[in-house]
Amino acid sequence: MRHLLSVVLLALPLAAWAQADPIQTLTEAEAVRLGLARTDLSDLERGTVEAAEANALAAGLLPNPTLGYSRDRNRGTLGSTEETWQISQTFDISGRRGLRREAADRRVDAANAGNTLRRSEITAEIRHRFHETLFKQESVQATKTWTQRFIRVESLVARLAKAGEASGYDRRRLTRERQTAQARLSTEQADLDRAAERLAALIGLPGRAAASVTGVLPPTTPPPLDKALPQLEQRPDLQVLSRRAEAAELEGRAASRGWVPDVTLGVGPKLTDNGITRENGTLVTFSIPLPVFDRQQAGEKRALAEALNARAEYSLTRSRAEGDLRGLHRQVERLTTAASDYRTNAVAESSELLRIAEAAYQGGESTLLELLDAYRGALEAEITALNLEWKAREARIEYDLLTGSVTE
Repeated sequence: MRHLLSVVLLALPLAAWAQADPIQTLTEAEAVRLGLARTDLSDLERGTVEAAEANALAAGLLPNPTLGYSRDRNRGTLGSTEETWQISQTFDISGRRGLRREAADRRVDAANAGNTLRRSEITAEIRHRFHETLFKQESVQATKTWTQRFIRVESLVARLAKAGEASGYDRRRLTRERQTAQARLSTEQADLDRAAERLAALIGLPGRAAASVTGVLPPTTPPPLDKALPQLEQRPDLQVLSRRAEAAELEGRAASRGWVPDVTLGVGPKLTDNGITRENGTLVTFSIPLPVFDRQQAGEKRALAEALNARAEYSLTRSRAEGDLRGLHRQVERLTTAASDYRTNAVAESSELLRIAEAAYQGGESTLLELLDAYRGALEAEITALNLEWKAREARIEYDLLTGSVTE
């Protein structure tokens, strides 16, 4: 019974956490902070680096000494016995161990650069999910505004119906339009719910999607291209390839010294007993392997091939990244300008167009279909502006990933 009570008490904090209230508002900076603070991400990064550090430690260690013992008994007339204790150690006189340790250190640097690359990609994904949620949230708000306008239309139709100026067709057409608006609002809300849940799971809060996100959907114009191009050299994926190439070259240099053998020295006491006298002495041994067949030719060739591969991949990635950067810079500039111009010129006129359409319908100068068309036009203008801003933001997030910068 006492054990059961302990289990229940321990489960209470977990249950309370599982039923925690969702976040009310979430900013982009807070979403990125939460996503990068996840313990599983830090564990993954630490494990990757520690594995590379372990390899570096192993590469720099001396081989263990060897302790040997031998006993030789002669069964001749005098029956002598020889006992020998020996400790031997192998020494690297070629410098291969130092080169391999240096190569392993380069792979530690590559592991750290890989962690930086992973964090950059996760940051970009979080930002993408955040602004996707913001885009859906503003789309829902625009659709709600569209549906709320039917209240005003209904009041107009009611007044005209009392005066005998509104037909039964107008009422039925208005009802169907309202149903279409509600269906579209439900669709937009479903898309918002999905985007919010995906964002919550990505930042480590599954089931606790934020009630709303706060931010600005359209991005700012990127800095001049000549300032962004030099930053490509600091991209973590290029750093990974560069460190890999350096490590392979060092390993190739170590393998090229395969013709220099390791030296093994041994020393120990030697005892000789022939039944009459006992003699003590010292045994010293010296041995080297003869690099006749295996001079680590395969290791040298493999290392040179890996270095060649990494250098070529670096060059290809660098060229592709520069092309992507130039293209994204132009895309962000054009989409940002287009979104700003469209919102300024097209969306800003919606209010005046709606006022004119309502006045014309109320004065009998236009039909209900023309009024509803004006309402749909206002909604489509707002949705088009949001789509342009969302596409511009998508391009800016990808641009920031290429340059290693983050803008809100």
